[in-house]
Amino acid sequence: MIVRVYERTLRSELLDAAYVATDSRLVAEAVRGHGGKVVETSENNPSGTDRIAEAASILSLSMNAIVVNIQGDQPLFDPYMIHEVTAPLIEDESIPMSTLIYRIVREEEITHPNAVKTVFDQCGFALYFSRATIPYSRKAHQKPSYYKHHGIYAYRNDFLQRFSRLPVSPLEAFEGLEQLRALENGFRIKVVITDKDSIEVDTPQDLERVRRIYSKEYLTTAEKE
Repeated sequence: MIVRVYERTLRSELLDAAYVATDSRLVAEAVRGHGGKVVETSENNPSGTDRIAEAASILSLSMNAIVVNIQGDQPLFDPYMIHEVTAPLIEDESIPMSTLIYRIVREEEITHPNAVKTVFDQCGFALYFSRATIPYSRKAHQKPSYYKHHGIYAYRNDFLQRFSRLPVSPLEAFEGLEQLRALENGFRIKVVITDKDSIEVDTPQDLERVRRIYSKEYLTTAEKE
């Protein structure tokens, strides 16, 4: 699955380079076995964002560099999403971090804790992320639009290094969501509404769904060739 994510990442024309940051020997071997680049990181990172910060430091990236974090459980993500998530940082130098959200269309995701819900202000900055169903409607006849968070981030490296020096925050620990550390410390997160869904593999059922979709894509590609 990691290799599939890496392969899709390489399709983006925006990136100067792509690496898999991992503390797993098995993951590193799998990626290198397919010709991929690996940055071996510590086992002690409390979140994926901390791991990305360590990798950026190991690679000696410029503090002005924009770093994209694509989580390894999204083997079907659309490479264009890299363009979408980086656009706010390219357009506005004051934005430290951005991420993607998607309007929920599958009813079961509204209440499922693995589909992280997002609410945001009128300027498109995140107010909160939660595994609970937010917003809550007091009026049964009114149904709001629900948005789920995709595990794809873009950061400025100077912010990324600062983030990694902050302690795990209370809400981050409670919800198990690292982006809350940024919000709890007063940083803004720009959210970009994408029209592309990306299945995150959290359960065996998710994996089977991805396998079915991937098989159809593979067969379609083979037929075209």
